Amino acid sequence: MLSRLGWPMVDTPEANVHCTSPDGRIYVGWLPEDPGAWKRGILWCIQVQPTGAAPWTQEFGVHTPSEAVAGFLAELIATPTR
Repeated sequence: MLSRLGWPMVDTPEANVHCTSPDGRIYVGWLPEDPGAWKRGILWCIQVQPTGAAPWTQEFGVHTPSEAVAGFLAELIATPTR
């Protein structure tokens, strides 16, 4: 989904995937093999640096349905002010 929108994507040999929005304000990480994420029970990490507001992070655990993460990302991308 994100690569079709022009988001650069990097996958690591460990099978983690990192994407950044074209404007650099949103980072999405899928972290199935990141030891630090697993210690916290995290599979997805989304970091946002909005214009004129404090940066924020949303994390999703291993039991969060991928459809919920996709819906969250779709809404985030559709909201220009983020």
